[in-house]
Amino acid sequence: MSFKKLALAAVLSVAATPVLAAECAVDIDSNDAMQYNTKEISISKSCKDFTVNLKHVGKLPAAAMGHNVVITKTADMQAVATEGVAAGLAKDYVKEGDERVVAHTKIIGGGESATVTFPVEKLAADGDYSFFCSFPGHFAIMKGAVKLVD
Repeated sequence: MSFKKLALAAVLSVAATPVLAAECAVDIDSNDAMQYNTKEISISKSCKDFTVNLKHVGKLPAAAMGHNVVITKTADMQAVATEGVAAGLAKDYVKEGDERVVAHTKIIGGGESATVTFPVEKLAADGDYSFFCSFPGHFAIMKGAVKLVD
């Protein structure tokens, strides 16, 4: 096979990849200024499972400026965050066994990463969901929408 044909085949296979498979993961950065790099997570209804990859690009430790991602119904967000404070850092500021929580990562500090994978069927098609950081005081700023798409 000539180099041109090989190169063309490679380009076509890469170009076709997004059409063949839904994106069933998201990468989110958090920082020392209490910010995520996104305000929305879009989840394809065709995904069986969805993965959230959280990275803390700051330098402060988890005890001072820790972050996580918690997904709940929007109506439950404030109560889950408030009740999570009592759970403490060791429990990632999420009340143990809280059935309102769809999924959550652990609390991480600067330079660390965390991942959580959950079944998309936990999200109702007509539901209103949000993601937020449950570290005390962060959820008021560090939050966004979770949308089921296509």
